[in-house]
Amino acid sequence: MSPKRGDDVPSPPVGDEWRLRFATTDAAKGWAELCNEAAGNTRRCHEALRSDPISMRDPDRQHRLRGRLATATLGGVEYPQWEYEVTAGGRVRYLVDRTKRTAYLTYASPRHPKDTDG
Repeated sequence: MSPKRGDDVPSPPVGDEWRLRFATTDAAKGWAELCNEAAGNTRRCHEALRSDPISMRDPDRQHRLRGRLATATLGGVEYPQWEYEVTAGGRVRYLVDRTKRTAYLTYASPRHPKDTDG
């Protein structure tokens, strides 16, 4: 997704920080919704993913998905899929490319994803 006039300016990763990229337009739109509805929590999510998207320090908030959601494919490559709980319902899902030190956001929304509903 190419930036256009009026878009926020993304900050580049510095030092050991990871690069964050949107994998889909829907994820970019959902991220904007999260920023509007829960700016503080979304900022904490951004900082956590930038510093360590595979952290196990707070598994209730940030964890690798399991079962059929444990991996997902982007550009023909399969990656481990993780999730960050931004709010009680809001989630960010992302794929982790360790080689490129990049987290690809595949889902972001103030609403819980439907695919985990029982």
